[in-house]
Amino acid sequence: MIISSYNVNGIRAAVKKGFVDWVKQTKPDVICLQELKADVNQIPEEIHELGYHEYYHPAEKKGYSGVGILSKMEPEKVQLGMGLDWIDQEGRVIKARINGVDIYSIYAPSGTSGDIRQSLKYEFLDAFERYSLPLLNGPSPTVLCGDFNIAHREIDIHDPVSNKKSSGFLPEEREWFTKFLNAGYKDVFRELYPDLHDAYSWWTYRAGAKRNNKGWRIDYHLASEQLNQKAVAGKIERELNMSDHVPVTIRYNI
Repeated sequence: MIISSYNVNGIRAAVKKGFVDWVKQTKPDVICLQELKADVNQIPEEIHELGYHEYYHPAEKKGYSGVGILSKMEPEKVQLGMGLDWIDQEGRVIKARINGVDIYSIYAPSGTSGDIRQSLKYEFLDAFERYSLPLLNGPSPTVLCGDFNIAHREIDIHDPVSNKKSSGFLPEEREWFTKFLNAGYKDVFRELYPDLHDAYSWWTYRAGAKRNNKGWRIDYHLASEQLNQKAVAGKIERELNMSDHVPVTIRYNI
């Protein structure tokens, strides 16, 4: 099973920049999408023509946030949201059980716009922890795919020194991430490639950041141990330019 996680920063814009060609060439079994910035009726027709089963959880605010899952196989179950109104209104969590695996597409809030959103980011992280840690004790292998808006370790960011006070690399955020992994989830890409440097999934559009690979790794597959053990290969598809993010794709031997 090949699972890709991709913050498309607007599905309509991504389609114009080659998203459909990427899907046809790489043929992921499951694609977890973040930041759709579209209602269900605004999903481009080219997506429907790919032949995937499609599930979306858009934000109530127009042109904002939103998550989705595309799957070659029809899911046994789909769930929108995580049961908290403000989070669900922003379209941040969707789950599909596919081939016996619980696959989530997650879009955590960014705190870069100021203290209010940073506080909401912490509120989201705490609520998400309470929601997702019990899943480790469930009967199904689980993977949380998505943009968590946190670079966990110094290896995951191009300049850890100058960014130590930046949202997305704050000590409190990184401590949350460490605690979350210590509770049982595995950072699949880092488990596969523990010492791989310069493996970033997001670059600001400013100042030629991507050209100079001044990036952050903020997009993850966080899997239960039983699924992590089935991961055999991963790739951050840096060559793509459809978004300020690129897909993080993992092959699981299921």
